[in-house]
Amino acid sequence: MVDRDICLDYGNGMKTVVKKFDELSAKEIYEILKTRSEVFIVEQSCIYQDIDDKDYDSLHVFIEDGNRVVAYLRIYRKDEDTMQLGRVLSLKHGIGLGRMIMEEGIRQVREKFDCKKIYIEAQCQAIGYYEKAGFKVCSDEFLEDGIPHVQMILDLESSK
Repeated sequence: MVDRDICLDYGNGMKTVVKKFDELSAKEIYEILKTRSEVFIVEQSCIYQDIDDKDYDSLHVFIEDGNRVVAYLRIYRKDEDTMQLGRVLSLKHGIGLGRMIMEEGIRQVREKFDCKKIYIEAQCQAIGYYEKAGFKVCSDEFLEDGIPHVQMILDLESSK
């Protein structure tokens, strides 16, 4: 049986889906990779290897509009006390998808993983977005694939 966790069904064809890699259908994997490529490679003009082995061990959280992935993030273990969120994106802006996908990602970490904090490597232009979710900058700025980033942490023990 597939562990398909429909977290939020909007009634208009949009819904939130949470699955482990092995539970994803071929079509879902294709749509996730298509959306990640559209945002991180094409839109941001950044040539890098998006497909990595972290996907196998990740929990994939995404919002579908029909069959199209319109918001996405993945969750994987960084270390014993820390889960990492990565590939955070939304295709449609100004309608709350970014907030919804981040809230769902944090909820999934709290419910499914034994950890004390969530770590992200945030593009500097998105610091405010992550701060609204409770993350705090914990590093100096660094370049990742030519884009300025910072490390950020959400302390789960102090944000209950």
